[in-house]
Amino acid sequence: MKSLLRVRVNGLNREEAVAGTTLLIEFLRDGLGLTGTKMGCDGGDCGACTVLVDGQPRLSCLTLAAEMNGRAVTTVEGLAIGGQLHPIQEGFHVKLGSQCGFCTPGMVMAAKALLDANPDPSVDQIKAGLANNLCRCTGYNTIIESVQYAVEKMKELV
Repeated sequence: MKSLLRVRVNGLNREEAVAGTTLLIEFLRDGLGLTGTKMGCDGGDCGACTVLVDGQPRLSCLTLAAEMNGRAVTTVEGLAIGGQLHPIQEGFHVKLGSQCGFCTPGMVMAAKALLDANPDPSVDQIKAGLANNLCRCTGYNTIIESVQYAVEKMKELV
């Protein structure tokens, strides 16, 4: 059985019919064509599917789309402003925070939630903020440097 889902995705109001069993990641990728969010482990262990729901990180592989009724969802595609990379996205590019890139969207979204809550985190706070996101390529140093770059860049913008 389908129900009407009213949700704000990346700043745009959407009304879509979704089945009760549709996962948020399926709705985003298959229903809306927002393929930046990745399905990694399909069990909530890797964080590649992290999106923001009302500003808080959420694993879209464990979330039913119908639960998003009346909520705001932000994906990695929703971070760019006027065609310009968000400072976090820029940081991952400049500091080589992604190797294969598969975990990067989830890392970026977790970093966004962290920096929204704490605009000047310590290295330990960055590690804690990204602890639910796994990377099998980088060793995390460049990821931490990417977030630190974003912190400095965001200070310049204020």
